[in-house]
Amino acid sequence: MALIWLDGELRDADSARVSVFDHGLTVGDGVFETLKTEDGRAFATTRHLNRLAASAAGLGLPEPDLAEVERACAAVLRAVPLPLGRLRVTYTGGPGPLGSGRDEGPPTLLVAHAPMARRPDTTSVITVPWTRNERGALAGLKTTSYAENVIALARARQEAASEALFANTAGRLCEGTGSNVFVVIGGEVHTPPLSDGPLAGVTRALVVEWTGAKETELPMDVLRTADEVFLTSSARDVQAVRRIDGRELPGAPGPVTAGAMRVFAERAAADIDP
Repeated sequence: MALIWLDGELRDADSARVSVFDHGLTVGDGVFETLKTEDGRAFATTRHLNRLAASAAGLGLPEPDLAEVERACAAVLRAVPLPLGRLRVTYTGGPGPLGSGRDEGPPTLLVAHAPMARRPDTTSVITVPWTRNERGALAGLKTTSYAENVIALARARQEAASEALFANTAGRLCEGTGSNVFVVIGGEVHTPPLSDGPLAGVTRALVVEWTGAKETELPMDVLRTADEVFLTSSARDVQAVRRIDGRELPGAPGPVTAGAMRVFAERAAADIDP
């Protein structure tokens, strides 16, 4: 039986219940992180928990006790050992009124671990007509307000794709529903800058550091002309794109993407918490 950490203790799935008034449920007033795990070890824990704290601060939530979050993660990993998994840390405003205002009660901390299938080396993506607001209050924060991602990902799956890519309000390439996007142009790797609204992905940051990728403002049209395209996320690591809308990218992963995949795999294997 799955064991879940909820507000200070491990509970089984049947008894792990949050209040029906929890602000994370009623208005999406919460933040979260998803960490890849292998053989009971979570990858890049420090980076993920630092981003959790940054997202909480951006949302105006109380500062999370990161030592407690680490204890919760360790307890769940011991209780639910998996060869390959997804460790989800959720931190919400706790019980609140049925509206946007908050109470002064304690926040909710929830940690769960579930199996995850290893991703294929290539995938298909689509673009969607909706935009990311790079100047919005939630820009750059990993919050539980995920409804527009749910809608976009449903559209992608209707078109036999695993991800949907957004432009920002200026019409520039931004990000996917749960991934960052990189393009290869003339042998150079580029990804949208954080000022254009994408989430500061943990895998994105590592790929930039480890490959020398450049942060560049990119028009959406770049997806029609780029030599190679790849996605990054905790669940995908580095994943090549073989089709964008109706455009095929033959030979994916291309040589630059394959190199990024190799470098990431080697560096990640050498350091569990880079």
